[in-house]
Amino acid sequence: MLICEYDGTAYHGWQIQPNGISIQEVLEEKIGIIIQEKIRLTASGRTDAGVHALNQVANFRTASHLNTENLLRGINSLLPADIAVTVLRDVANDFHARYSAKSKVYVYRILNRPVKSALDRNYSWHVRTPLDLETMRETADLLRGTHDFTSFCAAGGDAHDHVRTVMDVTLAVTDGIVTFTIEANGFLRYMVRNIVGLLVDVGRGSVTSDDFKEVLAARDRTKAGITAPPQGLFLKEVRY
Repeated sequence: MLICEYDGTAYHGWQIQPNGISIQEVLEEKIGIIIQEKIRLTASGRTDAGVHALNQVANFRTASHLNTENLLRGINSLLPADIAVTVLRDVANDFHARYSAKSKVYVYRILNRPVKSALDRNYSWHVRTPLDLETMRETADLLRGTHDFTSFCAAGGDAHDHVRTVMDVTLAVTDGIVTFTIEANGFLRYMVRNIVGLLVDVGRGSVTSDDFKEVLAARDRTKAGITAPPQGLFLKEVRY
């Protein structure tokens, strides 16, 4: 099992793609060079193009007898600067990075100030207009519990069950960065970005908390509005 962090700016997401380089492709190639064996990584879930990870979890099987310390050092020596394996260890044969997970935590960062940032442009969504953070917090609390999140999933997504349980949700601000954190037992494609997009509309005053509640209940993606851009989203943690 490995835990890795990555800057997703230059990649077409986690999953191997036919027409673009992915995090999975790079990791599998470099690990394979070290152990002289073709491997396939199973991740806790996919992240989309431009999305980052602080602690993505993946597992693979190998016949290699290299100890994990040397293997970790070797893998990182070959990886580009925007991908790093931070943890590598043996796990039980029945461990599955996706199906063994109890919950995941995502963070979305919003730069809320009139002037853009040159340094933070790949790691936040720049929203110029002031946001009503208290109303956004009260609205975000509506997400707690078990709901059908059809209104917040990608149109044409491959998930058949859209019911998820949100354990925790917080909204904090530090030095102009609004940080939205959400923990759930699973996430649909674009779910966090679609939620954030509508929450920002609440913060701008163009959507009310009651409107947000109605969208959640509608189970209709066309009701939810814009999708927040990918660069503000981070997979923060996978809990087992």
